[in-house]
Amino acid sequence: MRAIVGLWRWRHNPLRRGTDLAEAWIALAALVLIVVAGPVVGVVAGSLSRDALYRSVDEQHSHRQEVVATVVKKVAQPPLDTDPETATARDAHSRVVATWTAPDGSAHRDRVVAALKSPQSGDTFPLWTDEQGHVVGRPLDKATATTHAVLAGFGAAVALTGLVEGTRRVVVWRMVRRRYARWDHAWDIAGPDWGRTGTGS
Repeated sequence: MRAIVGLWRWRHNPLRRGTDLAEAWIALAALVLIVVAGPVVGVVAGSLSRDALYRSVDEQHSHRQEVVATVVKKVAQPPLDTDPETATARDAHSRVVATWTAPDGSAHRDRVVAALKSPQSGDTFPLWTDEQGHVVGRPLDKATATTHAVLAGFGAAVALTGLVEGTRRVVVWRMVRRRYARWDHAWDIAGPDWGRTGTGS
């Protein structure tokens, strides 16, 4: 929050330079944008994301159906994974040959992943399919969509804050560079006579 620190340059001071006042105005503009525009951008981005995600949720729920699949036989698992994280996720599911009836009434049989640790022939498990019975992923739910929308809004607000602060720093950096260049120029003019009594009189 160096933007707040820059506001001290407004105070009346005989040593205050024009660039000090300019830096103070830049600091105030950055602060207003961060405090006001940041939340507004976050809310707008979150709302737009939520609306788009909710439409996707509705579309997925209208085209995907949960059916009951029946295990025919278990399929041999691939070799054991030495990574404990992926192995845990893999051990909670099994590859099986299963049959199911699609929403349109057609019968299907295929290899699928079942949420069963030790599947036996005749076990049933839920399976998501499209209207023709092809296996699809679980549709997005509104709670997850809301979480994604909140994260999108927060990300947009943070991105705007970073952009504003980055722009402020670049502008101030360029102003400081110009100030130093002017000082160097003034020193080049005064330098040869520095410390000489009566010089220039």
